[in-house]
Amino acid sequence: MDAATVKVLLQTHLPDCEFHVQGEGANYDITAIGAAFEGLRPVKKQQLVYGALSTEIAEGSIHAVNIHTFTPDEWQARG
Repeated sequence: MDAATVKVLLQTHLPDCEFHVQGEGANYDITAIGAAFEGLRPVKKQQLVYGALSTEIAEGSIHAVNIHTFTPDEWQARG
């Protein structure tokens, strides 16, 4: 699996979000930006992203993910 494939999986499940994916093999760093994260606790935000990758994680295609989630306002504030 590669970063582009992971990005497609994420976009399929969360089409209104923007994703930046880095990594290779079974380890990925994911930055997700979207209004879907508005008003959610950090754990719920990560669960949305994990949910999109649950099959690949269960199969072992993805072993480790480092997830950073932002609302559009939070992302813009980062500059």
